[in-house]
Amino acid sequence: GNDAEYFRNRKGYFSVNVQAVCNANLEITDLVARWQGSVHDATIFNNSRIRALFEAGTFQNSLLLGDGGYAVRSYFMTPLQNPRTRAEHLYNESHIRTRNTIERVFGIWKRRFPILALGSRFQKVDKVLPVIIATAVLHNIARRARDPVPANDPKLVLPAPWENLLQEGNIAYRHDGPGNNGMQHAIINDYFQSLL
Repeated sequence: GNDAEYFRNRKGYFSVNVQAVCNANLEITDLVARWQGSVHDATIFNNSRIRALFEAGTFQNSLLLGDGGYAVRSYFMTPLQNPRTRAEHLYNESHIRTRNTIERVFGIWKRRFPILALGSRFQKVDKVLPVIIATAVLHNIARRARDPVPANDPKLVLPAPWENLLQEGNIAYRHDGPGNNGMQHAIINDYFQSLL
């Protein structure tokens, strides 16, 4: 029906926009897999349970890292768009290296379950969403069992991007302005400055 167009992302193909949070063991610790490909990542986050939990102080001094499409909050750090000082450059480098963990998770998850990269032939999205959740659970089981990370398979030829099932992490806009708060500056000035 006409609702299918909501699943067409900004790159022009149909997808489900998946929000995932991971830990250092590359396990998925929080997953939202129900939004259409056209929905911005920040919208998904703003309507998520994980945001409510962080804002309620459930995770105390923990931090989330995201790309520049999200608003900076006391618990959510994004990279600086124009770092000027050495401490700001160190902050950005550390941020990018740490956030690379979620990129690795998505890569391993798609290699372990090629349906996520190759796309699905299901006609209805209500059949696709449980597959995404199930493969995430199986991915975590494999991580805890120390199952080897699947190698890149040269026989696995990825299709044109319009056939991808998952769209992750790509933001179509940047939130700039007064959202930069004191926590981010404190981290830069107190921690990264002390490394110099």
